Amino acid sequence: MKKFYTVLFALLLSLLVLAGCGGADENKTAQNEPNQKTEEKESVEEKATDVFPVKIKDAADKEVVIEAKPERIVSLMPSNTEITFALGLGDEIVGVTDYDNYPEEALEKEKIGDMNFNVEKIISLKPDLVLAHGGSGMGSSVEGLQQLRDAGITVLVVNDATSFDAVYDAILMIGKATGTKEKADEITADMQSRIDAIKEKAASIKEEDRKKVYIEIMPAPEIYAAGKNTFMDEMLSIIHAENIVTEADWPKVDQEAIIASNPDVIITTYGFYTPDAAEQVLGREGWQDVNAVKNKQVVDVNSDEVTRSGPRLVEGVEEVAKAVYPDVFK
Repeated sequence: MKKFYTVLFALLLSLLVLAGCGGADENKTAQNEPNQKTEEKESVEEKATDVFPVKIKDAADKEVVIEAKPERIVSLMPSNTEITFALGLGDEIVGVTDYDNYPEEALEKEKIGDMNFNVEKIISLKPDLVLAHGGSGMGSSVEGLQQLRDAGITVLVVNDATSFDAVYDAILMIGKATGTKEKADEITADMQSRIDAIKEKAASIKEEDRKKVYIEIMPAPEIYAAGKNTFMDEMLSIIHAENIVTEADWPKVDQEAIIASNPDVIITTYGFYTPDAAEQVLGREGWQDVNAVKNKQVVDVNSDEVTRSGPRLVEGVEEVAKAVYPDVFK
């Protein structure tokens, strides 16, 4: 019996030791879990903030240093606004120009004026980043931008894009400045993929079937058109169409010259402020023998989609493609 109790005691003692070790291991694990979670959280936070500060050479040839992810952004150009919204930063935008109309949320933002922006209004919004624009229209605002810098506000001048490659650069620049580089990469990759798909369809258009196109951006009596070095000219090149206007930029055109060029398709871009834009061209005196008019191939397209240097330019290409080659781009 004594031997039996000795063995039983030893067994119970072993069980108690094992239970104690197990409890110690559990306590050790429980104690380690908060530390592990803290370390993981710190790692994520470090990863999220390690892109700042960032240095960017902007379109004004200034080296801009952005110390931390911007939380309050003012945009001085509709294209910058569209890009910033596309990057998922709508909540961070606190001010836009009077002309910002897309997306709809932009209409609800504080207005800071037009090209001659209100410096005092911008300062009152307390932005930590102002997205300016490198276009010639900003020339008179150089002094205003310097006043913003003198007030301690970071100003980033985005390029005046006139080509798709320059638009990609603008999107990537804003993405880098706002800590949304991955989203910027995603947007530009999607744009390029859609352009490639359009080019693939356009490749089926034979040389003898290429259409001559005239793009009118301002109606009579002072008629202006889209010439070389414009998005619309590049769009026509992408879809294998010919721009009959050979002058650069946005030249004032002579009606007789357009009639003599005899375009197959006429595209207008001012339907948003001129009712029945296409019908006006169709009924224009002296144009009745132009192929586009005879065949009723006059189409009005969304002006912002074909001129504004943002993500919607791809939609502009698709719209122009359907207008010029409806059978190919159904």
